Amino acid sequence: MTQVHLRLSEKTLEEIDRWVAEGRFKSRSDAIRSIINFYQEREKTREFYQMLVKRSEEARKHPERLVPLEEV
Repeated sequence: MTQVHLRLSEKTLEEIDRWVAEGRFKSRSDAIRSIINFYQEREKTREFYQMLVKRSEEARKHPERLVPLEEV
């Protein structure tokens, strides 16, 4: 792993420290890694949702292109 330095507001750091004290995370680093992983998963979900919306629009415009689930 690569080490990075970042600046956080006192309020944010206090909140992360509280989560660590409550046992939600093992350390500050663990909390920050988890938050970043959560954000990455959220972005993947958002992209998937956008793809579904686009496909739904295409299906409404061209219902003849739909494949019945029984054929999948």
